[in-house]
Amino acid sequence: MDKILVTGGLGFIGSHTVVELQNEGYVVVIIDDLSNSSENVLDGITSITGKTPVFEKLDLKDRPKVESFFAKHSDIKGVIHFAASKAVGESVQEPLLYYENNISTLVYILKELKKLPSASFIFSSSCTVYGQADELPITENAPVKQAESPYGNTKQIGEEIIRDTCKVTPDLKAIALRYFNPVGAHETAKIGELPIGVPQNLVPFITQTAIGVREQLSVFGDDYPTPDGTCIRDYIHVVDLAKAHVVALGRLLQNKNKTNYETFNLGTGTGSSVLEVIKAFEKVSGEKLNYKIVGRREGDVISAYADTAKANNELGWKTKLTLDDAMRSAWKWEQVVRKKD
Repeated sequence: MDKILVTGGLGFIGSHTVVELQNEGYVVVIIDDLSNSSENVLDGITSITGKTPVFEKLDLKDRPKVESFFAKHSDIKGVIHFAASKAVGESVQEPLLYYENNISTLVYILKELKKLPSASFIFSSSCTVYGQADELPITENAPVKQAESPYGNTKQIGEEIIRDTCKVTPDLKAIALRYFNPVGAHETAKIGELPIGVPQNLVPFITQTAIGVREQLSVFGDDYPTPDGTCIRDYIHVVDLAKAHVVALGRLLQNKNKTNYETFNLGTGTGSSVLEVIKAFEKVSGEKLNYKIVGRREGDVISAYADTAKANNELGWKTKLTLDDAMRSAWKWEQVVRKKD
């Protein structure tokens, strides 16, 4: 089977995607600098799939090392590029760190792919490119708004760089996958989300509060123009999201793409409010959450959920797992993580 490079392959979405790739028979090589992940994740991947991917600890900002990696692995047929810094708040405080890490690494990889006779490239993008959309659900044709943060801007710039490169590189095929809100963990609880420090995302904060690592969960605002006053997001199970990457990669490898640069939204098509997520967690876990309504958080959009028609019809991909499934798996994973501690 084809050899696929997964950058950031020991991270949350990356590790779940490696599992799905190996389950489909692909030979996987992982690059990760371990700045926001752990080498122990390899054990989880191996335990689930029965196969250990090739792993190289490598900083993609080091261009000579990127060049020597591709010289050694000249038979790579595709790249799924996850490696990036992703904390919105940190990006506001450290913009240059984000531009260097998220943009220069993308450029160095594309330069190497241009040298190959043909290559398929999947880019980890985000619904943050839409900002507060004018219409819901959000389609791929929605205008890309001015980014709310340097992190969001790196996703917009990244998409522009790939699109411009594809225009002049007919042998390069690329898809940008715009994720909504990935949650949950693998059903085996052998891999999951491992935030370093204070979680930036809602679900790890919920599970850490339930297990006693965090004293209280803050709900940022209950005065939004939504049914219960809290923000609405499209929460997609990470396993469904991982499977979409395998489908998108197959589309490119089998030359089923319509143009050599395409974009797809990846979500469930259903919005859930913060309070609905909390209630779903309480229902499946049997735990009562200690949460408090506090003031709004700067930069939060009111509501964002995907129009999934393009991904459903053109990729032939649909989500299968529910919010309850995601909460159940996230809670199971949190309990396993604490036992290890």
